[in-house]
Amino acid sequence: MSKSDSDNDPLSEERIQEHIEAALSAEGFGGRELDIWHLAVKKLFNPMLLHSDRVPEQPCLFVGNHSLFALDGFVISPLLAREIQRPVRPLADRFLWGNDKVAKALLKRGIVMGHPAVCDALMEHGEDLIVFPGGAHEAVKPASAMYELQWKERYGFVRLAAKHGYTIMPFGIVGPDEFYDHWIEGDEIPDSRLGQLLQKLGVINEDTRPDMLPPIPRGSLGTMLPRPQRCFMGFGQPIDLSAYAGKKLTKKQQQKIRAEVANEIETQLAELLRVREQNRRSDGLLRRLLTI
Repeated sequence: MSKSDSDNDPLSEERIQEHIEAALSAEGFGGRELDIWHLAVKKLFNPMLLHSDRVPEQPCLFVGNHSLFALDGFVISPLLAREIQRPVRPLADRFLWGNDKVAKALLKRGIVMGHPAVCDALMEHGEDLIVFPGGAHEAVKPASAMYELQWKERYGFVRLAAKHGYTIMPFGIVGPDEFYDHWIEGDEIPDSRLGQLLQKLGVINEDTRPDMLPPIPRGSLGTMLPRPQRCFMGFGQPIDLSAYAGKKLTKKQQQKIRAEVANEIETQLAELLRVREQNRRSDGLLRRLLTI
């Protein structure tokens, strides 16, 4: 790869190292902007946190379920930073780092590339990180898969946490998956009239994966504004991997740890859905109208 090609490739070794240096030197998301963001989340979504006392003092890799369009990030980051004083660094999909302006905006808000070398460097510096193993696939799931983990065969987060002896902090979040209804599910788009139009425009073609197409959303009162669905976030039991530091995990060990993390998240989701039902009547009339 030539130098010019390397400059345009966000995954080149040179660009990854530049990204690591920028991530380590970035001040992170905070100050007045974070205060305003946190206030907006509180007003719009009236979030409730459960079991925050379970979060240990040592650096953690927070692992949870991903919502439609990855909108959970707008809720989780300010809550963790302001409610329990844990300013986490979200690990974002690599395709977001091809544009320098977008990359700078993400870094300014504490977001970093979800790459093993980046994760290694941040863990070596004791940073709190947050990852959604379902990634983009989980962020475009159909309504029928709401609050279901879709991790496929991803074990990278387990290996990295174990390598550095990190604590995995499982959490669940309920609410962001319902900011939008689905007019059309992603896998239905190619056979719809909209899909035919998109094919004529060259937006999608025969090589487009239907399972990676996002649904067509419908927000509050049929608009594109998100429904002010109340949010509930709960923390499971922390999983301390300090005993594995510097060791290479067997496949069986990876499967066992991942299953334990998933079980903690699913337990939280079930509890959060119950708590939400118990608190339905506490929602104001306006919120109930806007979330119909």
